[in-house]
Amino acid sequence: MTADRYSPARAQDAPPRGKWRAPVADGPLRATVTVPGSKSLTNRELILAALADGTSRLTGPLHSDDSARMVDALRSLGVEIQQVPGTTGFGDDLIVTPIWPLAGGTEIDCGQAGTVMRFVAGLAGFARGDVTLTAHESALHRPMGAMIKALRDVGVDIDDGGHWALPFTVRGRGHTRGGEITIDASASSQFVSGLLLAAPRYDVGLRLIHSGERLPSQPHIDMTIEALAHRGVRVERPSVGEWVVPAGPIRAKDIAIEPDLSNAAPFLAAAMVAGGAVSITGWPVHSTQPGAMLGDILSLMGARVARRGGALTVTAGAKISGVDLDLSAAGELTPTIFALAAFADAPTTLYGIGHIRGHETDRIAALVKELRGLGGEAHELEDGIRIVPRPLHGGTWHAHHDHRMATTGAIIGLAVPEVDIDDIGTTAKTMPEFPQLWKKMLNGTTEDAVA
Repeated sequence: MTADRYSPARAQDAPPRGKWRAPVADGPLRATVTVPGSKSLTNRELILAALADGTSRLTGPLHSDDSARMVDALRSLGVEIQQVPGTTGFGDDLIVTPIWPLAGGTEIDCGQAGTVMRFVAGLAGFARGDVTLTAHESALHRPMGAMIKALRDVGVDIDDGGHWALPFTVRGRGHTRGGEITIDASASSQFVSGLLLAAPRYDVGLRLIHSGERLPSQPHIDMTIEALAHRGVRVERPSVGEWVVPAGPIRAKDIAIEPDLSNAAPFLAAAMVAGGAVSITGWPVHSTQPGAMLGDILSLMGARVARRGGALTVTAGAKISGVDLDLSAAGELTPTIFALAAFADAPTTLYGIGHIRGHETDRIAALVKELRGLGGEAHELEDGIRIVPRPLHGGTWHAHHDHRMATTGAIIGLAVPEVDIDDIGTTAKTMPEFPQLWKKMLNGTTEDAVA
């Protein structure tokens, strides 16, 4: 099926907009859950398929607001993307047929999707004609200056009105020169990934050097490099913070998308808050997703973690342990770990996460504010958060247009009555099925519940 507007999820899976009372767990959990495909992998594979030397099929891709934005963006650039029946229970597979050069004369609304604004910007120079990128008003603050500078350094003509931010227009010429550039990617690893994904199509390839003091979310860069390798592109790493990508073809290939391990995090954390055990099916043996660190992190916080039959199972321990934890490689897990820390036996400090201030919202400030609103104690640090467990009470938990803020409220609501999330619909950004899956988990329903 081909449509002018991509359909991110089946109608029955779309989350309700507005206030949602987080359900309280009435006993220990016994549930097996299957989560949809990885957003990070889906959007990387869509970009690579659009630049490949033939048609590719993505099996089990994520169907969400973020992936819908990516599909619509690529279609507006002339790429043909068909939806065909899938077998995962989470919607259609995608068949991607590229076009070269890309088509210009279009405006792309990135919504709140950081991967769309950074990755599509990286290939907009391949279009013949102007490509204007904009975003939802709540996302116009997201860092783009380093990406704009880097793209100019590889020969892309960008008119940003001198603001170094969205919206801006790329004057596409059908190709991009490439070459050697230096970038400070301290604000987002997506800058590096966006450049690496497009680099094989640059006239002379790319030599990219990171100049900042830190590089957040290294697993996401590893994910990009591995995705390129699967399509025949070898990325050399002469030194830390340096990548060399030769010019050459990107091989068309059929790709199966892994489950989104970060979206699995709230369900695994639920076992620790409510008691009992939750299993996530299809857990990969090897993964570059930051969520692959969950087993070690939750074990450190007192859970029993086991792998059996392709599933990861988390069973509640006697308590939740307070920890000091460097989350620089997995900042997207911060909201879930924050929720667990609110119920721990001692204070928790999470650090290495200053970059999450530039996500859908300032997550550090938002998490602290919302926990205090429920009677809890948390403190902003320059590069992190300190959580001191206190008795909590009900109240409104604001999502701040942020899917991970919404799921954090749901975790807390398992043990605190009358927690109202002001807009559970924000979870549609990466997991439209979240309210359904959450309810089924509490009811002990197994993984085929949404099929």
